Amino acid sequence: MAKQNSDKGTIDLLSEWSPPKVAVTFDAPERVRAISFGQRISRAVSEILRESGKSREEIAAAMSEFLGEEVSKNMLDAYASMARESHTISLERAFALLHATRDARIFGMELGRFDYAVIPERYLGAVEDAMIEDQKEQLKRAQLAARKKWKGGGR
Repeated sequence: MAKQNSDKGTIDLLSEWSPPKVAVTFDAPERVRAISFGQRISRAVSEILRESGKSREEIAAAMSEFLGEEVSKNMLDAYASMARESHTISLERAFALLHATRDARIFGMELGRFDYAVIPERYLGAVEDAMIEDQKEQLKRAQLAARKKWKGGGR
């Protein structure tokens, strides 16, 4: 029997498709790896600024507008510099950076260390559904154990 040619218009699910990334974090964690917490945050800020597609001046202006106070390009440079450890970005300014860049990876990176994840809100329903299924499975196991104990006479 002759081998059939594959359909070039159909995606081969086993070789060409990978599931979408749900958790918001850095794809290359080695790029934000550092010895100290402050250095890791600086590297994360640097990556976000570098990959944003906006100039640091544009980001600083958007952050300034969001906060109602001035954030300069020089401040962003200091936040992104591992050499300027006394200039770590504050939580308030990290949220302003999120506002300006729409990039939440700095939060996902750190929350992951505590077994939490940042996910886009549109996936909350799927997470809730999975949690409900997990709870149903736990209840089913508990119910089976109780039935076994009951039907076995409690021995």
